[in-house]
Amino acid sequence: MIKVLFVCLGNICRSPMAEAVFRHKVKQAGLADLIEVDSAGTGDWHTGERPHEGTRRILKHNGVDDSGIRARQVRKLDFEHCRYIIAMDKSNVNDLTRWTPAEHQAEVKKLLDFVPKHNGGDVPDPYYTGNFQEVYDMVDEGCDRLLAYIREKEQV
Repeated sequence: MIKVLFVCLGNICRSPMAEAVFRHKVKQAGLADLIEVDSAGTGDWHTGERPHEGTRRILKHNGVDDSGIRARQVRKLDFEHCRYIIAMDKSNVNDLTRWTPAEHQAEVKKLLDFVPKHNGGDVPDPYYTGNFQEVYDMVDEGCDRLLAYIREKEQV
């Protein structure tokens, strides 16, 4: 099983949006039996909560299911079990790098590293900006490109 973990700060806006969108794309591609998708936050403030209302609204508008998604914090086991850990911004990458055990196998990248027109930038946090549509568009394209990358790299 290829495990992909999306990470943001609180795990209620960006990373659960990416989890839902990527899971939707994986299912559409017929790869749900090969790719497992999850999300987590670097912080623990929202543990157990559903995604932010703005995230749920934009996902519903785009026909993407968010059922079963609950906020949680990144765990040490994530570094052992996940092949790809995909962060939403540089701050998330810095936290993940600090916490990464020396023997980890996960590839840690930012989602927009896969989108040339965004030049590896950060996905803005709609918790502060309120711009869920802009974030959805970035996440949607990033997930398309990430899935293509994984399919090529993993030969699936």
